[in-house]
Order: sequence, then structure tokens, then C-alpha cells
Amino acid sequence: MRIITTYLLFGMISLNLWSQQPEKFELYEGCSSVKRFKSMYKPVEDINQTPLLFDYDIKFYHLDLNIDNETTFLSGNVYYLAEVSATELDTFALEFIDEMNIDSIHFNGLSNNFHRSNHEVFIPLASPLAQSEMFNCRIYYHGTPPVGDFFIGVDMAYDSVWNQSAVWTLSEPFNARQWWPVKQVLDDKADSVWVFLTTDAENKAGSIGILDMVVPLPNSKVRYEWKSKYPIDYYLISYAVADYQEYNIYGKPEAMMGDSILIQNYIYNSPGCLEHYKNGIDRTVSMVEFFSDIYTLYPFHEEKYGHCLTKLSGGMEHQTMTTIGSFGLGIVAHELSHMWFGNSVTCATWSDIWVNEGFATYSDYLAHEKFAASQWPPIWLKGAHNYIISQPDGSVYVPPEEIYYGNENRIFSGRLTYFKGAYLLHMIRYELNNDDLFFSVLKTYQTVFKDSVATSQDFIDVLNENTGEDFTGFFDQWFFGEGYPIYNIDWTESDGNFELISAQSASAASVTPFFQMKYPVKLYLSDGSDTTIDIIHTQPLTIKTVNLYKGVDSLQVDPDHWVLKRVDSMNNTNEFTDNNFIHVYPNPAFGELFIKQDNNIASKGSIIDLEGKAMINFATENSEMVIDIHSLNAGLYFIILESDEKKIIQKFIKH
Repeated sequence: MRIITTYLLFGMISLNLWSQQPEKFELYEGCSSVKRFKSMYKPVEDINQTPLLFDYDIKFYHLDLNIDNETTFLSGNVYYLAEVSATELDTFALEFIDEMNIDSIHFNGLSNNFHRSNHEVFIPLASPLAQSEMFNCRIYYHGTPPVGDFFIGVDMAYDSVWNQSAVWTLSEPFNARQWWPVKQVLDDKADSVWVFLTTDAENKAGSIGILDMVVPLPNSKVRYEWKSKYPIDYYLISYAVADYQEYNIYGKPEAMMGDSILIQNYIYNSPGCLEHYKNGIDRTVSMVEFFSDIYTLYPFHEEKYGHCLTKLSGGMEHQTMTTIGSFGLGIVAHELSHMWFGNSVTCATWSDIWVNEGFATYSDYLAHEKFAASQWPPIWLKGAHNYIISQPDGSVYVPPEEIYYGNENRIFSGRLTYFKGAYLLHMIRYELNNDDLFFSVLKTYQTVFKDSVATSQDFIDVLNENTGEDFTGFFDQWFFGEGYPIYNIDWTESDGNFELISAQSASAASVTPFFQMKYPVKLYLSDGSDTTIDIIHTQPLTIKTVNLYKGVDSLQVDPDHWVLKRVDSMNNTNEFTDNNFIHVYPNPAFGELFIKQDNNIASKGSIIDLEGKAMINFATENSEMVIDIHSLNAGLYFIILESDEKKIIQKFIKH
């Protein structure tokens, strides 16, 4: 899902006008100490879900609705086929907001009583059903769903640019219950679904699956009959209705051996509209083929992929037919990739939303890497990187206590769920240093959990098993933990001998005090060549020495933006603080160490050993001071001076 379409780069806001300019860069902001979360998530009290919802397994939905493109009012019925999963079922329960009206309920073909409470519907059975028994129910209803912000069940808007009104659904995460009686439980996918939509004859009604039939009806009405045989989660069922024209194109992934996938597009039937969006829509062909190559064949290839244009700010990945507001490279890639990450494999809990949105956001980057001009992928990474570190804390993982109605913006945090989630994948790719292995992991994950749900732990298990490495610590730091590492770096080179000292601190040290990781440094050598080395932190302080047999003119820390980090100083300088230095002498030192600091900037100081242990702490009240180091054993130490703005590090040797 995309919630707000924004430029995050350089603080500029995008109006998403780039549908015909594939080289343009786009970042879209989405459609919180943490313990490892391994058990099945059960909804917290604020979600108000009765335990009776877990007593049955949905097999089939059939929605048969009357829709108008100029109002959110709807009427019709929903048919359910389900199987009892509890020991017995004496009450069939569903979620449905109290503002909507139920006309009648028929359970197993017979009229049945019901009662409603706190946005739930309870249908008591005359005789309890035993485990594994099948049953059916049909509910007739009507009403006008409430209006509100982005997270509403049904929306309607007039597009003044194209002189069109459209109505569409958006059920994620908890809002399907606003427009139909439903079981909003992620790990209970329906095996199949039909969506029949009756509207005025001048409209078209888009939905999931295959358009099996268009049936003319009396009074200038028409019924669009959409059918899907693929498993589907409740929030991915949708409709969009407007005066549309249909524009179809076809993708031909290599795995289909010459066969094709229908890409069915419902675009406003307004002069110039299709021409305006055509280049962006046509690019979907290449992306279907590209993602089919790197992720596995498009999961719903026996049906279709498509788009319904609306005035939605962004897009929503309804299964096989995205509801979308524009056709820029980034948003089309993001929503299309959700067919793999989010639809075929769905997050098992909202705490695991990263396996939907983080993966789709990284797909946005991969599409830029594949299709955009060469300058745009690094711009994408730099913009995402700076956005993520713009705040010092925040977890990709969403704790259960933060999942409730009204807190959707935390679940779909652009900075954390989307972009930090995407960067986790980018850093895993760097750690593996093997693209074939990295994409093999993604393919295996898709294959194992196809048509089902997965937790973050499920992905970690696939990653560990298929790489032979243990990423548990990585996820403890980057997924369940908060913040990012901060580096203060000192380097020297003499006669071809290069030494780099890297001291790491953390932006959210009270939660994640240390990141065991590596980062690349690119060295520019005196003969005009360059080389890249990895700096590996297994403790807060590390030293890297390399015999290069040639001089080093300069260096860059992670110039290709592979890892999340902040570099506060390099050789005791910071590009934002200019000429503040310390002088430490003599070096080597014996019993006393003299420190002189320009501008008296530091507020506190310490001497640490190679393991990062503070051996001596001292105040820095004066610009010149003498530290007694008689108690130190012989060896290499670091003196650290800190202020609110920066940290300065110098090394010295104790004889």
C-alpha cells in the first residue's frame, strides 16, 4: 500500500507527474525496547475481535453488490462457505460496523436470527455443528459506509482534471468491515472468491480475478462478474467503479514459454487520459517480466494483473488489480511487486507488515536499478538513507500493543516499515555479496509460502537455511532493535601502510547499543587507482591495517550507500563543525598525557582500551589539561572528547 506520494529527496514534494518519464526519481511514503516476537499474534483489546472468529475456516466468498460511482452507498448480499475448525460451532460470528444495516440472514438456507454488538454480528445456531462440518450463510445488507481519512472502507472522489467520479474500496488493515460482513483474520485466506458488481451501463466495474461475464440488466444496468480461484486475504478483495475505458496489454515472462499474462487496465474514459498515462502503463509489461524472473513467475498468471485508476493518493495492491492514482515507475513497481510480497505471500500478523511493505519498497529500488537512468538508483538510496536516519530511533517491527484501530500510520510508517524495511534487504544483499544467492533466497521464500502467510521469523529461517549463515543477530539489531550506528573515524597512511580506526556508537543506545556489522570504505590511491576495503565491527572500536604499497590521497565511507549509518567525524573533523581539533602529546606517553583542545569545545572525556572499555573518565573544564596514566598497562588506547555536537577521537600509545 502507498499512503502518501512524496519526494523524500531534498525535502521536495512530488506531484507524481512522472508517469511518462521513466528516468525520474520517486520515493513514496507508505501505502517502535523490542523483544523477539515468535508466537502467533492475537488481536489486542482495541481491535475488539471475538474469539468466535477463530472457530471456523473460510473457504469461499461471493459478494453480489449494487454500486454507483457518485456515492459510497451500496446494497447487496454476501455468501459464505466455511468449515468448522473448533470442536463445535454454536455461533457464527463476523465483523461488520454498526452503522451498516443488515436486512436478513440465511444460515444453511434457512432464515436465522442474529444480534449485533460493538461492530460484530453473532448468528446463534439452532444446533451446534461438529468439527470439519461445512456450512453456508448469506447476509443481505445495505448502507453508506462512513467517510474519513485515508483508512476508510469505501471512498468516492471527483477528479476535476478528467471530469470523472469514481468510487473504490480500501480495506487495509481493518476496514473491510465497513463495507461488508467479514472475518478480518490474516491467516484465514479464502480459497476462492467471486465479486459481482451491478452499476449503471455507462460505467465499468473492476475487481479481482477474471471477468467471467458482463450481463446486461433492465433499467440501463449492467453486472460485472469477477471470479478468482486463488487463495486471498480479506483486505485484498476490492471494487472500483467509474466511467472507464479498457486498455489491455500483455506480458510474456520467460517461464511461460511464449504464453502471456493479461494486464487489464481501467482508465478514465476521458479525452487524453489514456494518452497521458500510456507510457507508464506500458512499462508494466517489462516489470511483470522482470519480477517474474527474479522472484518466480507472476503468482496469478492464470488470471491477470491490472489497474483501476482512481483519485487515490498512491495505490493499493488489491489482488490481481491494483487501485492506483498515477503510473510513475516507483508506484507501479511497488504495487505490482505486492502480488508476490503481500498477496501470494501475506504477512501473518500486522506486526510482520515488513514482509509486505519493506519487500515492495525494495522492489521499487530494484525497478529503478533495472529501468531508470544510471544516476537514479544512487539517488534513490541516498534519499531513502537520509529519510531513515532523520530520526534516531524506531523499529521496523511493530509491537502488538501498537496495532489497533486509529494507529494505522504506525503500522504503515514510511520511514520504518517501508524504507528501513527495504534497507534491511539491501544490507542483507551486501552482507551476502552474492546476488545469485540473495535472489535465490527470495525465490525460495516465495515457493515455500505461496498462497499462504508468513511471519518475519519465517523469512529469517529461510534466509539462514539457504545461505548457511546466521542472521539472527542482524535481525535483533536491525529489525527488532532501533536506530543505527554512528562512526568516528581516524585514518593515517605512511609509506603505503594504511591504518583506519573506527569507533562506533549508536543513535538509540538505550535500546540497541551496538551493531555488529561491516561497512565499505573506498580508498583513492596516489597512482589514480582505487580499492575498497571492509571495516568489520565485532566490538565498538576496531582497527584496520592494510599494506597498499602506495599512498592514499583520500577515502569515502560507503559511497554506494550499502548500509545505514552516520559518520560524525573523519580524522577529528566534521564537515559541519570546521576547525575544532585536539592535540595529544607526548605520543608515546609514559606517566602523563597532555591534552590541548582548540576552542574548548568538549564537555567530557574518557580513555578507552581496544575493547571499548572506559579506563579513565575526566572532565574537560579547561582547554589544556594533564591526565595521569600511570595506572594503564602498556598498549594502544584512544582518548575521546565529546560535546553535544560531535565526538573527537585520538589514539595514543602507553609505554
